Amino acid sequence: MRFDNSRESSNVEDRRGGGGGGLPIGGRGIGLGTIVLALVAMYFGVDPSVVLNQAVQAPAPSASRPAGPPANDAETVFIRHVLAETEDTWTQLFRAGGKEYVEPTLVLFTGATRTACGVGQAAMGPFYCPADRKVYIDLAFYQELKTRFKAPGDFAQAYVIAHEVGHHVQNLLGISEKVQAARERASEREANALSVRLELQADCLAGVWAKNADAARGILEAGDVDEALRAATAIGDDSLQKQAQGYAVPDSFTHGSAEQRVRWFRRGMESGQLNACNTFQARTL
Repeated sequence: MRFDNSRESSNVEDRRGGGGGGLPIGGRGIGLGTIVLALVAMYFGVDPSVVLNQAVQAPAPSASRPAGPPANDAETVFIRHVLAETEDTWTQLFRAGGKEYVEPTLVLFTGATRTACGVGQAAMGPFYCPADRKVYIDLAFYQELKTRFKAPGDFAQAYVIAHEVGHHVQNLLGISEKVQAARERASEREANALSVRLELQADCLAGVWAKNADAARGILEAGDVDEALRAATAIGDDSLQKQAQGYAVPDSFTHGSAEQRVRWFRRGMESGQLNACNTFQARTL
């Protein structure tokens, strides 16, 4: 990726080395947000009971925990550039549609942190909390992306951020709220299917961002799109389930198969149009 003379976002909150972002001492109950995050953990092949148990007995912050990396370390600078690119792109696209884009905050943390959706754990991977409009990421996930998921590269990392910002776009447009209301009335199988459509739309929105950011500022280099496609393939529900248990159970998918994730990212990347991402009316995902 190229960031020639591009700006850095000021909407990055660094909680690394902060003792867990002010986590409460153990004994707390499990709220809806924690359950939602447990589902996110399932997406990354993590036993959700681990998340639920950790939420009930969240450890007290350690006063002796070492300080985190400096604010201008290379990873943080990269993330600030990527987030700025999403801000500039979505501000322009929202304005063209007669709407105002409200920028999200991206929170860097280590291990665990408190969110408006419950306790966030590193094992869950990156996630978006609609209640506080923040994207959360433990940068150790990027090492996982490279080693466990065999999807290295800077644009693979940018794709992850763009996907979570895609959820923010859905939140601003009222899509997330409608889907959540529908899921509450649905069977488990139907609720999973709705989640898949929501996640695939976020993949498509990541592609829309990439197309428009590159057209406006030339951020992409040779091989960048392939990096994103490898990441989308690696974190498809079927890929993760096969890695974790040796087989896939399509009815339990919540994010979509590898093929679906690649297809919808490509669709957004090729069209660059928000209206190309209506997964909820698509007959075939």
